[in-house]
Amino acid sequence: MSEEKKGFATKEVTRRQFLKISGVSLTGLVLSTPLLTLMGCTQKQVDDGSVTTWAFPQGLLVVNKDKCTGCQRCEINCTLVNDGCVSSYISRVKVTRNLFSGRNDTGLYSDNHFVYFPDTCRQCAEPACGAACPQGAISADEKGVKKVDPEKCIGCGACVNACPWHMPTVNPVTGKSSKCVQCGACVEGCPSGALSIIPWEEVAAASQAV
Repeated sequence: MSEEKKGFATKEVTRRQFLKISGVSLTGLVLSTPLLTLMGCTQKQVDDGSVTTWAFPQGLLVVNKDKCTGCQRCEINCTLVNDGCVSSYISRVKVTRNLFSGRNDTGLYSDNHFVYFPDTCRQCAEPACGAACPQGAISADEKGVKKVDPEKCIGCGACVNACPWHMPTVNPVTGKSSKCVQCGACVEGCPSGALSIIPWEEVAAASQAV
């Protein structure tokens, strides 16, 4: 393997590549066999739009719609870890609204009723939620993760309305908004493997193995 190719598939370079398509279906991309194996999906699932990825600091979050059973375990884990309670409504990962409301033309009450999937914050390069916040409560931390500062948040909901996917949620109890902090709690306990996080070292290695 050439030195040029080795340098191309480093951990940081690979993460930056996936950041560009974070939260977007991989439809149209042809992935190498080692990378498909690592991600636990097939090229057909990629072509069908069943696979979405998010670039987390610790690794690549892979969402496979074909494997999601709608059990909501990810929402439970998310809110237990981050809020000390169980609540689908304030969960930073969203499954329930895809399961029951028919958003995105999916869910039990749509023509596509056997398709539901986890969805979460896209961590946009220029987040509309942050731009809309009158208090400047949304900013990036040292790892580049855009978070809501509860000390500054006044719960006005401007971030919710500004986000094209309505990912931030104002907690009716605390009166504070929150969104995904990329902690990875949603992955823990997923019984079907619909959610997984692959360390960047492994993603980079699989990207080289072509």
